[in-house]
Amino acid sequence: MDAATIAPPRTRSLDRLIKARSVAILGVSERPGALGNQVLANLERHGFDGDIHLINPKHETLAGRPCLRSVADLPEGIDAAVLAIPGAAVLDTVRALAARGVGAAVIFAAGFAEGGEEGLAAQREVARIAAESGMVIEGPNCLGMTNYVDGVALTFVETPAERLGDRPGVGIVSQSGAMAVVLGTTLMAKRLGISISVSTGNEAASGAEDYIEYLLKADHTRVIAMIVEQFRQPKRFLALAERARALGKTIVLLHPGKSSAARESAATHTGAMAGDWQVMKTLVEHAGVVLVDGLEELGDVVDLTVRCGGVSASGAAVLTESGAFKALTLDLCETIGLPLPAPADATHEALRAAIPDFIPVSNPMDLTAQALVDPDLYRRTLAPLLADDRYGAIVLGIIQTDIATSKLKFEPIIEAIRALSPTKPVIFAGLDDGASVPAQYIAGLRNLGVPYFPSPDRAFRALARLADAGRRGQARAAIDPVPAALLAGRVIPEYQAKALLAPLGLAFPPGGFAATVEEARAIAGRVGYPVVLKAQAAALSHKSDAGGVILNIADDVALHGAWERLFANVSAYDASIALDGALVEAMGARGLELIVGARNDPEWGPVILVGFGGVTAELLHDVRLLPHDLTHEAIVAELRLLKQGVLLDGYRGSPALDIDAAARLIGVLGRVLAGTPSIREIDLNPVVVYPEGQGAVALDALILAG
Repeated sequence: MDAATIAPPRTRSLDRLIKARSVAILGVSERPGALGNQVLANLERHGFDGDIHLINPKHETLAGRPCLRSVADLPEGIDAAVLAIPGAAVLDTVRALAARGVGAAVIFAAGFAEGGEEGLAAQREVARIAAESGMVIEGPNCLGMTNYVDGVALTFVETPAERLGDRPGVGIVSQSGAMAVVLGTTLMAKRLGISISVSTGNEAASGAEDYIEYLLKADHTRVIAMIVEQFRQPKRFLALAERARALGKTIVLLHPGKSSAARESAATHTGAMAGDWQVMKTLVEHAGVVLVDGLEELGDVVDLTVRCGGVSASGAAVLTESGAFKALTLDLCETIGLPLPAPADATHEALRAAIPDFIPVSNPMDLTAQALVDPDLYRRTLAPLLADDRYGAIVLGIIQTDIATSKLKFEPIIEAIRALSPTKPVIFAGLDDGASVPAQYIAGLRNLGVPYFPSPDRAFRALARLADAGRRGQARAAIDPVPAALLAGRVIPEYQAKALLAPLGLAFPPGGFAATVEEARAIAGRVGYPVVLKAQAAALSHKSDAGGVILNIADDVALHGAWERLFANVSAYDASIALDGALVEAMGARGLELIVGARNDPEWGPVILVGFGGVTAELLHDVRLLPHDLTHEAIVAELRLLKQGVLLDGYRGSPALDIDAAARLIGVLGRVLAGTPSIREIDLNPVVVYPEGQGAVALDALILAG
């Protein structure tokens, strides 16, 4: 379903659905288990005190309530209708609801866009009716929604009647109804409050972006948890994510599709290697979204966010009771990128004074079993760690064992946290998942804003996600877009691409375009031999494959022979290719080769690809995708994160390279991409990076426009 299908209707208020005060239910019957009956039971269980209208032409009453014969008998202007009816009856029913001025409809039935051409046509008709009437449509192929703030449950899934009250709320937006239910169960088990849970289904006339926008305006919602398989309006979602960050709200996203094949491109490495999921990941994370890998991690990150608020980008301190676990923690945190800084000098001194001599001061710090005989040890060690600015969070990795041991540990830990009133996250992680821990201790921690994790690995991974999101928020730059005056045509060959990009600040070898061998000799005389000769035509994206590059041409005689050989090579490769001429450039010194590319993704927007050149880019996939507007410092940091990034700083006696020049080139490319939306892709391959202070030069350039 394309984005145009879910364009905003003429007039629409999601309040008619989410805060409905009058509801019609189609599909209530005498049959046990009927979906409409379940909707009615949910409304009653949640204490819905608005008007409920049942429609069933075969009965005058059902469940002790009167029945109407048809939609035409409804009062004008009902807020919402729930269609618990077969798909074949949906279209006529939606038309009838629109005629009665119904504000919203929930469609459970499947078999629409996912059911072939006929179903797709029916879904488009639903969207058309919604757009013309201003009706909100949730679904089809959805499980409905539940508003836990106002007690409106328009779903057939039995939902606990648990009002949000004054707790910070989590909004759930999921295209999958089943996953919305699963996530809701997980969050309630953690004693987290849900504000609104929406299953968007096929999104015929309202999509995930609409509900995100609604929740951003809702004071009751602090965190939005999403499960989305396809964004219909990606750029709108990015704008909403930026707004969420400005409002201090967190969006946590689970997005399947990591394993899908990258989008193919015949002309550039950038297009082939920058797969759709990776582009999405780069840009949503840059916009402030916390992207997670699975349902468990989704629940964990939401838990940590709701209870602890923001998590800083700095590292964590770990207190534990096992030397072996200390080693395991160091291994894991290095793998997931969670810093574990050593204590500051003042913290080291305070800890040394607080603990027995046989316990070394470190991070992680192994308290051994000493706290069993000295329970105040937890408070004495927590206090200096909480005061140390190096730590954004404290993790307590505690062995629980059994009820008796839990009592000896949980009570002094809870009392220490209560006494210290920490202003940064304190996280409890039990080392022995499955240990018998009395529920009141877990509740006691949660009441103090301390998340309880049954596994330390889960705690560290959730914390790493949030710390990483904090770092990304510091890496953005306000850039001045630089427009490029593009020539007409889909493929802009190297000589024209360089002529466009060089004045904008990108460095290329000295040289020029020659239409004749005489012009080539003049250029070679100006730049000096040896030179390289490169065939030029829009139809020749990969010159080397056609023998269209001849290196180390030493003099005029060699140039004449190379010119003839170049044209012969290309003609033998493909006789239909007519060369414009050749690019003549000075041969440069050898250096480290990078591939740098840029892409204006049609759905998500600008993104930069950088990696090591040659075969390593594709064989090792040693590349990183970057937003186009990173700071210079952030670009340098990203270059060092490449698998072979150590080579940039000198390796085994080789000189340090001009990483600043490479980063400046990438920054210019980002500004060009932002200033020229008609650029589809730019490929600079290779970019040669020379020793520090000697710059970085793009040897080749190709632009796809249109």
